[in-house]
Formats: sequence, C-alpha cells, structure tokens
Amino acid sequence: MTLNRLIAPVSEHAMPAWIRRTALADIFGISFDALEEDPLYQVLDKLHPHRAAIETALIERERSLFKLDQTIYLYDLTSTYFEGACAHNPKAKLGHSRDHRSDCKQLVVGLVLNRDGFALTHEIFAGNTRDHLTLGPMIDRLRQRVELKEGATVVVDRGMAFDDNLAEIKARKLHYIVASRQPERNRWLAEFEHTDGFTPVLREPSPLNPAQMKTTIEVKICADTDEQTYVLCRSQQRIAKDRAIRSKQEARLLADIEKLSLRVANKKLIKPEKINQAIGRLLERYPRVARYYRLSHDEKTATLVSTFDADKHLTAEKLDGCYLLKSDRKDLTADETWRVYTLLTRAEDAFRDMKSPLVIRPIFHHKERRTDSHIFLCLLAYHLLTAIEKTLLDQGIHTSWASLRDALTTHQVCSVVLPTKDGSCLHIRKAATPEPDVQQIYRNLALSPHVITPKHTWTQPPNSD
Repeated sequence: MTLNRLIAPVSEHAMPAWIRRTALADIFGISFDALEEDPLYQVLDKLHPHRAAIETALIERERSLFKLDQTIYLYDLTSTYFEGACAHNPKAKLGHSRDHRSDCKQLVVGLVLNRDGFALTHEIFAGNTRDHLTLGPMIDRLRQRVELKEGATVVVDRGMAFDDNLAEIKARKLHYIVASRQPERNRWLAEFEHTDGFTPVLREPSPLNPAQMKTTIEVKICADTDEQTYVLCRSQQRIAKDRAIRSKQEARLLADIEKLSLRVANKKLIKPEKINQAIGRLLERYPRVARYYRLSHDEKTATLVSTFDADKHLTAEKLDGCYLLKSDRKDLTADETWRVYTLLTRAEDAFRDMKSPLVIRPIFHHKERRTDSHIFLCLLAYHLLTAIEKTLLDQGIHTSWASLRDALTTHQVCSVVLPTKDGSCLHIRKAATPEPDVQQIYRNLALSPHVITPKHTWTQPPNSD
C-alpha cells in the first residue's frame, strides 16, 4: 500500500519531487512521473510578464468575494537571500539582512496589503536599497493596481519615517500613520515620564486562547503642530525586551571595537582612510547602540579612541518600553491610531508565511527574471492562503493556515493492491475517509470531501502473453 497526502508542506527544493509526494496527480488525473525541472522554469519565464494583469484580476476577484476595506494600506519590507554568487542578477547585492545572513547576497521585497491582509502589489528592489527610497515607487505601483482614492491612509514603519517620505505621502493627498525614529522620540522624554494623560488600551484575548495575557499598553495623544499629531505609547512588559536587545547589541559592538583596536595597535590597519572606513562600517552595523559611542583615530598615538556618551545612554534607559507614533490625521483618538498602526503586523505575518511554509528563501535561481517569478509565485500562493483564512474568519473561525495544513495532511490517498488466483492484480486508488475535523474544514470551505474519484486498474499476470 502506498500513501500520498492531499496537501503536503514544501520541504524539498526540487518541485517535481514535491509534486510527486502530493495527490495532485490523482486530483487532476495527470501523471507527473516524467516531470522535470526545466519545463517548470519555462513556465516561470512565461508567468512574470503577466504579473500586472494577474495582480489586478486577483484584487478584483477578492473584492467580489469578500467585503474588503479600501481606506487603509499597509506597506512593509523584507529581504530574502541567495545561495551562490548570483553574478547574472544585477539586483543581488549585499545589504541589511532581515534573515541574519549578511554573508549572502539578497533582494529587498516591498509588499502592500489592505487591512484584511490581502496582498495588493509588490516590488523587488536591489539588496542594498534603503527602506525610505522605496516608498515613492510603491505608491506609484499601488496606483496602477487599485483605485487609490484621496484620503486613504498609508501605514509604514519607522524605516520610512523621514520628512521627505511623509511630505510625498501628503503631496499625493494621502494620510499617514508611522512610528517615529528613535532620535525623534528622545525629545518627548518629559511627556513619557509624566503619567498624566495616559489611558490603557483595552485588548481582548485571542478567541483561540481565552486565557491569553495581553501586554499592557498605555497611550497619550499630543498635538505638536496643526499638521501633525503624536501618540505616545508605553508598555511595561516591553521594558525588559528593549533592555535585553540593547545589552546584546552593545556587547557585540564593544567586542568589535576591541578587535578593531587590536588591528590598529598591531599595525594591521595603518592608513587613516582605511581605519575611518572600518569605523564607519562598525557604527553602521550597530545603529541601535552606536549613538552612545564616539569613535575616532588618534594618528599621533596610532590608537583607536572610544568615548562613551553617558547622557544619551541614560535617556535611552528611561525610554525603554516607550515608542512614538505620528500621523497627520485629526479624526483619530490615541487608541484608534495605535490600533490602525498595529495592523502593520499583518505585513509581518505575510512575510512569515511566505518564508515558511511558502519557502521564499533561500533563492537558488541566478537569473533575474526567474528570481522575480519565484517571488511572484510565492505571492500567488499567499493569495490563496489569505482567501482560505478570510473565508473561515467570516464564519467566526479563528485559525491559521499552519493549523489547517496540519489537519489536512491527515487526509491521504492510498493504493490498495489485491492479487488474484490467476496472478493478475487489481489496483484501487482512492482517498481515505477524512477525519471529522477535516470534514468540517471542507464544509466550511464549501468543498466536497470526495475530491478524488476511485480508480480501478488491472495488471495482467507476468506470463499472460
């Protein structure tokens, strides 16, 4: 007896091998025994030129199936890395790796979602592209995909909280909600220290986990100017996390400073311009904590001088657990602004889904068009994943694709071989009876549990000729 899962997670890079481990051949009535990789690559080559039409059609179809919001747009970035040199892909560059693979070339992927988590458009940038330089091109791309109405709100993270970016959003007659960058937060220290005006955000536990303990969030609104409103956010539970992150980063920075000092002292680095370049790279590697240290090269003593800024460090400690949001919207309370901003976690969830189980990383393609198609294919799969989760959520079922997949992998297809007295064999290929929880999933998704029609085939005895 042989078994195949109706749905199997992708755990092998070779697509033909993965397909043969699933029941797709049974569902479609096609044999994949002779399937090779090259034809699949050729399909990728044909797919990507139609990306714009496909994305637009998907958006329209999802709008017809679900009641989707068209006033909030969530934009975030991630990176995905390559295996190999990728000499033929001009976008493959070394850069800030969100996968902690700074040794590998990478791409930066920008993704825009609506508030329900549906992907609207994406763009692929060179691996060394800075976050704030991507905002304009992504808004242009979004206008091509959807009817971007004036007054809609763009939600972005602190990596794009530059004045030029915010001015560009307003120039396009859109609103913004963004997390302020760390230096801007410092001037609000006095407001953070005073408890007056802070109100708690009421957060309901997840329906899947009624006993869940949500972190305590307090918010306070401050109108800085007629054009911009600030929301101060404070979390007691986040204090320990902020301090742990800073301590870890500081330890690494100090260790690297010591290594660089030894290189200078041992005359392995002599030229001042080379030493200054090394200092610049070091400070760029640890932006979170580098502001507390001033590094310089003393040419007279041929030593590396490190000066610690205790005042800046003390300010950072006082602001642990605090962060700052800003918006040009005047119609939102502090609570509402915080809740809209936290929708950005859906973009983080989308990236998490695309990296596992949809395996957007690592990339083994070395040609730009196939790399772009690989990412596009993962996004198409994400559309399906989101539609399934949304279909269930509209029925009051709070679950994730990972949980669904684990349940569905128990529904298998089996081959039963029955030998007869004359030496011939009857092969019966059929799906097993799904478990009750799987049957319920099929009902919720309006799918028939009888996805495969049983197939009977005979093989003749060896000497029947």
